[in-house]
Amino acid sequence: MERSQRKWLYISVAFSLVVLVIILFFTINANTIQYLKKVNPWFLLLAFLTHILTMCFWAMRVKKMSGSLGYPIKFFYSLNLVFANLLAAAVTPAQAGGEPVRVHELYKAKVPLGDATAIVLMERVLDGVALAGLAAFAMFALTEQWKSLGAISEVMVFITWIFVAGCLVLFYLAIRRPDVMKRMADKAARFFTRKWEPAKVTALLERIEKEIANFHAAVLKFVRTAKGGLAWGMVFTLLYWVSEIVTASLILMGLGQPPLFFESFVIQLILAILMMLPLTPGSSGIAEVGATSMYALFLPSAIVGVFVVLWRVVLYYFNIALGVMSSLIIVRRESAKP
Repeated sequence: MERSQRKWLYISVAFSLVVLVIILFFTINANTIQYLKKVNPWFLLLAFLTHILTMCFWAMRVKKMSGSLGYPIKFFYSLNLVFANLLAAAVTPAQAGGEPVRVHELYKAKVPLGDATAIVLMERVLDGVALAGLAAFAMFALTEQWKSLGAISEVMVFITWIFVAGCLVLFYLAIRRPDVMKRMADKAARFFTRKWEPAKVTALLERIEKEIANFHAAVLKFVRTAKGGLAWGMVFTLLYWVSEIVTASLILMGLGQPPLFFESFVIQLILAILMMLPLTPGSSGIAEVGATSMYALFLPSAIVGVFVVLWRVVLYYFNIALGVMSSLIIVRRESAKP
């Protein structure tokens, strides 16, 4: 890991730990010990195993989408690629740092750079479409659970609908009207960079135009020549998100609490969407505060902090450990080459 990446990793982890300590300080009380006596370690172990299964679904998505373009990749190579991506994702806003890692590893597997970029970009598209679809389904089928969030639900419904509509509009523009997308991005960039130096603005606009062109090419490549990969990609994307969402309920059961399947489904969708926004490295602080504020509506205050800590251990700190392990495997692989 580069020096700058290590710095951001330390910042991300430190910020998360500080927030978790504050949450525990305000939630732990005399009743916490009584709740901890009900802990079922088997459900907690199952939560870790389910998270590993989630990563396997992601690896299968990469494998199937690569194969549909004519580049067979072994499952365990794909799984190690996903693990390596986790470390970079943990230190960047919206987990965007994982994309270059996946592109690099696909390139090392003899996937041309253009096709590797197309695969990774389409993964983001599928994530957006899947989350938008699941959110739309949840808002119609789980109306009571949305309402049970109280005032939070009104804000979250508004944000979620913006996200759903935005994903659909961007997907349409990427296929049909990339020129419109470029003009919109150009105007937005110029508005937010009014005080920048002209050279920096020009470089940014060129980069935006290049990324939109890559995005358009990626969508067309799969829509025209690899529909099977796109279909499999969506199947494994849905399995990935459902598995990731269920993990929270397993942690609740491990703490001797009701699984809150439907309520947790809604909350985890909201958190997933919030964590895709480029706010903090690895969504540190955002995830912890968001989870605490929403789960506190359903869980005793004495245990909600412990739940949030375990939830972040499984979905964040465990990811970092997997990423470090994978990075060491890659270093050994590269050093063994003549």
